[in-house]
Amino acid sequence: MNNIGIAEFQKVSFFQFLADWSEIYKMKQEEYEKEAVQNIYNALTLPKRSTKGSCGYDFACPCDISLKPNESIKIPTGMRCKINNGWALKLYPRSSLGFQYRMQLDNTVGIIDSDYFRSDNEGHILVKITNDSKEAKTLEIKSGERFIQGIFLPYGIIKSDTTEAVRNGGFGSTGK
Repeated sequence: MNNIGIAEFQKVSFFQFLADWSEIYKMKQEEYEKEAVQNIYNALTLPKRSTKGSCGYDFACPCDISLKPNESIKIPTGMRCKINNGWALKLYPRSSLGFQYRMQLDNTVGIIDSDYFRSDNEGHILVKITNDSKEAKTLEIKSGERFIQGIFLPYGIIKSDTTEAVRNGGFGSTGK
């Protein structure tokens, strides 16, 4: 199986990042706040593998996060991914954070389909994480620290599949 060049990470536009950031963090659109978000956006780096043998592309956290046990937060990654048909991107917590803090994605595994790239929200990958620590540990993630990983996997469809619907949106958009 040739898995070279099946996808490409890109940043969403600053305007999309600002809109999602503002919605999540309930910011006012005041200039100083916009400037702070612009600095966060400018510092975003594309996901990458840490070693030649790694299968996961590590996503860096865009800001400092502190979660006490049972706390959750939705994080706009600023990333989108153009994926060839027949492939999907699956998102997981980085193993060390899951092991040390029981950090979990709230939907257990994030599935990024190839047609999500063309959604009205530019295919912005948002993740919601929870610190499910049973040991009263506070989860601290610094800006730029790797916190989730994405793995590309092929998928198949059945011979009699006749699906023609087109996606437009994120969570729950295919059920509308």
